[in-house]
Amino acid sequence: MVARREVLQKCLALGSIVIASDFSADSMLFAFQKGEKPLAKPTPPNPLGPFYKRLAPVSNILRAPGDPGLPLTLSGQVFDTRGDVVPGATIEIWQTNHHGLYDVDGYRYRGKQTVDTTGAYSFESVLPGHYPDKSRVCQHVHYVVMAPGHKPLVTQLYFATDPAFEGDPQRNYARDPLLQTPELIRPVVLTGEPNELHAKVRFELYLERP
Repeated sequence: MVARREVLQKCLALGSIVIASDFSADSMLFAFQKGEKPLAKPTPPNPLGPFYKRLAPVSNILRAPGDPGLPLTLSGQVFDTRGDVVPGATIEIWQTNHHGLYDVDGYRYRGKQTVDTTGAYSFESVLPGHYPDKSRVCQHVHYVVMAPGHKPLVTQLYFATDPAFEGDPQRNYARDPLLQTPELIRPVVLTGEPNELHAKVRFELYLERP
């Protein structure tokens, strides 16, 4: 009699079973045998960068009326690697303005919030610009995520629509020296009328336990 693991391995090889990108084949097979939910990959870390400022305001509204740039909504949920919601996590983000400049004197485009009971978060901002001095290649948003009983996560979000990727983020992600994996790149959904476009990006976050 063929073992269940062998059957699963053959199905994977033939493409009869497709695994979501957050899971490895080995973890899925192990969990299937044990009757447990497979572990998700933790969100990859990315450097903190030199423009972090302490004491960011508690606010999820980063843009002001009349700010230049494409309006952007960043949203998602916070999970642990077992796929369970992490309530009470605190998310802090910061980014450049439309022109690629950080506010180092104040707190524009900086904010933080605590997720709700479903682990959900949302920020209203604008699509960040490219650095004028070209010290960084890609548009990005910085994240710091903290939650009791979990390892802190310092990472960055990147945008699949960034011209730096020339339409192929999977191949061209390494053009930014700090971007070591395409797992941090997310698609951008555009909504609204042509003269009032609004960008939406989802970034789910997976935290590790110590």
